[in-house]
Amino acid sequence: QVQLVESGGGLVQPGGSLRLSCAASGSIFSIYRMDWYRQAPGKQRELVAAITSGGSTNYVDSVKDRFTISRDNAKNTVYLQMNSLKPEDTAVYYCHAGRSVGGTLDDYWGQGTQVTVSS
Repeated sequence: QVQLVESGGGLVQPGGSLRLSCAASGSIFSIYRMDWYRQAPGKQRELVAAITSGGSTNYVDSVKDRFTISRDNAKNTVYLQMNSLKPEDTAVYYCHAGRSVGGTLDDYWGQGTQVTVSS
């Protein structure tokens, strides 16, 4: 079992920055791929950024060169540094931990944190 708690959301003006954190507990954090998803009102949840247990990263095109995902296995925490924020980044951001175990997905979600980009 993995428990995930996000923090760091809030209201920011366009062009501003926020750093989201996701603290994990309850299992071996380092073996999980960690992702950040977001869901805007009326839209489907989308994968924003991912980082593997080995540290490889991937981003949706709309956030490349603006967002950076990182992880600190010693602190059981994954981060999402968001720069040059735009109104279209407004969404609830969710932390997700996942791994494949014998072909079965072992995954967990946080409760989400609201990010609002508005002047």
